[in-house]
Amino acid sequence: MYAASRKTNKRLISALLNTVMYASLFVALFPVLWMVMTSFKTSWDAQALPPIWFFTPVLENYANLFGGGGNSGDFTVLLMNSTIVALASTILSVVCGALASYSLSRFRTKRSKDIAMWILSTRMFPPAATLIPVFMMMNWLNLMDTYAALIIPYTAFNLSFVVWMLKGFFDEIPKDLEESAMVDGCTRFQAFRRVILPLVAPGLAATAIICLMFSWNEFMFALVLTRNEAVTAPIIANQFVTMYGIQWGELTAASTLMTAPVLVFAILVRNHMIKGLTFGSVK
Repeated sequence: MYAASRKTNKRLISALLNTVMYASLFVALFPVLWMVMTSFKTSWDAQALPPIWFFTPVLENYANLFGGGGNSGDFTVLLMNSTIVALASTILSVVCGALASYSLSRFRTKRSKDIAMWILSTRMFPPAATLIPVFMMMNWLNLMDTYAALIIPYTAFNLSFVVWMLKGFFDEIPKDLEESAMVDGCTRFQAFRRVILPLVAPGLAATAIICLMFSWNEFMFALVLTRNEAVTAPIIANQFVTMYGIQWGELTAASTLMTAPVLVFAILVRNHMIKGLTFGSVK
C-alpha cells in the first residue's frame, strides 16, 4: 500500500514538473513563433487588433526586403556584411583569446593575476563610453564605413570575455597531458593544438556562439561607424519605425532572417560540443 502511494506521488510530481517545463518552453518560444507568423502576414493583418490567428501566408514582406519594394533596399547585401563582420570578429576573438587564456593558465608569473584582472576590467567598461573615441580613431585611420571599422571594436570587446571563459577550461585540464605529448616529441604549440584544443572543444564552441551573437546583433557601433558600404542587418530595423507607424510585417521578416543564421550555427556547433565532451585523455 505504501509502495503504491509512493509511486503515485512520484508520477504526480513528474507530471507536474513536465507541465511546468512545457509551459516555460511555450512562454519562451511564443515571441519567436509570433514573430515568424507576423512576417507572413499582409501589412494590414500584421497591424490588426485583436491579432488575426488564421490567415493566408504571403511573401510580400520578404519580397520588400530583397528589393521588391519598400524602403529597405536589398537585404542580401546587409546579411552579407553582417556575416563577414560577425565571422571575422568571432574567429579573431577565439584565436587570440585561446592563446592568451592558455598563456595565463600555464605560465604563472608574479603579474599573472594582475593581467587577468586588467583583462576582466575591460569587460566592465561600458561600450557606449568608447563610442566617441572609437569613432575618432576610425575617422583618423580612414576606416569609416569599412568592415575593419566594426571588426576591430567587436574583437576588442569580445576578447576579454573569451580569455576569461576559456581560462577556466584550460585550468581544469591537467598539465601532465601536454607534458606527456612533449615527451613524445611534440612542441609546446603542437601539444596545445593536438591535445589541449580538442579537450576544450565544448568551451570553444560555446564561446564562439556567444561572440557570434554579440557581433551579429550589435547595433550602436554599426549605426555610427557605417554609412552605405558596410551597413549590417540590424540597422535595417531602424528604418521600419517611422513617424507614420511601425511596419510590423517588414520588421518581423527582417528579424526572422537575422535570427535564423545564428540559430542554425548554434545547432551545427552543438554537435561539436557533444563530440568534444566524448574526447578523453586515454587512447
